[in-house]
Amino acid sequence: MDDAIRIELEAAAFRRLVQHLQDRTDVQNIDLMNLAGFCRNCLSKWYRAAAEEKGIPLSDGQAREIVYGMPYDQWKALHQKEASAEQKAAFAAANPQH
Repeated sequence: MDDAIRIELEAAAFRRLVQHLQDRTDVQNIDLMNLAGFCRNCLSKWYRAAAEEKGIPLSDGQAREIVYGMPYDQWKALHQKEASAEQKAAFAAANPQH
């Protein structure tokens, strides 16, 4: 497989992941962090960092809107739920640096 095809496939997989996360608003970021060690915010930070590596200015808010499919504050108001004590404890145990 040549690099151009590999990049096309990686981009398609990324777009599908983002669409999946936009569709699955029932899955909270804390659940993603507890199970996979990353969340939508992480993905948006990685996207912003990749843009910066290419000299493309992109704010955190712009990157989040790409990943969330809407402004972050709107997504939080529509979909984010208060984390349970169990979710918070699991997060603290898995992420002592936070």
